[in-house]
Amino acid sequence: MSITQNNSYPRLLADIGGTNARFALERAENQIEHIEILACNDYNTVVDAVKAYLAKLGNPRVKLGAFAIANPVIGDWVQMTNHHWAFSIETTKQALDLDILILINDFTAQAYAISKMSDEYLMQVGGTLQDICAPKVVLGPGTGLGVSGLIPCDDGAYIALAGEGGHVSFAPFDDTEVMIWQYAKKKYGHVSAERFLSGSGLVLIHEALANREGIKTPKMTPELISEQALSGESPLCRLTLDIFCAMLGTLSSNLALILGARSGVYLCGGIIPRFIDYFKTSPFRVRFENKGRFDAYLAAIPVYVVLAKYPGISGVAVALDNYLKKQRQ
Repeated sequence: MSITQNNSYPRLLADIGGTNARFALERAENQIEHIEILACNDYNTVVDAVKAYLAKLGNPRVKLGAFAIANPVIGDWVQMTNHHWAFSIETTKQALDLDILILINDFTAQAYAISKMSDEYLMQVGGTLQDICAPKVVLGPGTGLGVSGLIPCDDGAYIALAGEGGHVSFAPFDDTEVMIWQYAKKKYGHVSAERFLSGSGLVLIHEALANREGIKTPKMTPELISEQALSGESPLCRLTLDIFCAMLGTLSSNLALILGARSGVYLCGGIIPRFIDYFKTSPFRVRFENKGRFDAYLAAIPVYVVLAKYPGISGVAVALDNYLKKQRQ
């Protein structure tokens, strides 16, 4: 479909996770406004959530939309992994009266955002200078575990990968992690990296450690574990957080080796920024570099914690713009 300048804006943007959906309007290029967060559980369908958002803005006429979603996007049907929403992309486009609606994986959107992100939104944790011609790894724990990557092109742009690396099989590093893995295997069968490197993963690690010690604990939440770990109130919570960060270091270095990500590893998601000061000196970096003959290779790779509030929104805007440019060619 031909898109004229008159109906190219505003554009509807969304970053849909397992817990919250973030919406925004792009009024003009790089002019993103009216960002709002809606709880997914408050709406029966994604269409209901979008209509509620647009109604708050007076129902502006929107013809172009792009959604990032915490899910693989394969074909027309989307069944969310960590939420009950399930829908047809085409039917959703029609229900919202859009001319174009594209969906991409949420961490593909995060990667697109990082391809254009300024240094002010990045906090470096170890490593030296980037090799700007090399790939980047993008990952982050939240409700689930997202993984993507950026592959450099000859023209200086990047291609963002659409993968489901959060669901690779978890690889224990030491005897304690073997014990935690065994506990999770009895409970779930297959144990993915996401089982531990997510909000619910913090709770699962704590549960396994408490079971080993024969300790009965009250029902925990990720927030409570982090709070008690950092306050010194609970040594068990502190150990949980240490193990969580160490596991993240192992996975991050595995991905860096797989992609040859000498341009950096970028940590997104809502969990790490909650304890950013602790994270700088956590076991993450030591574990990241613990790869035997490739210690030095990994020691040179910088890791960045992404501090931008809504990278998924800006990333899906880039994806939509790329899509429209290709349509015009």
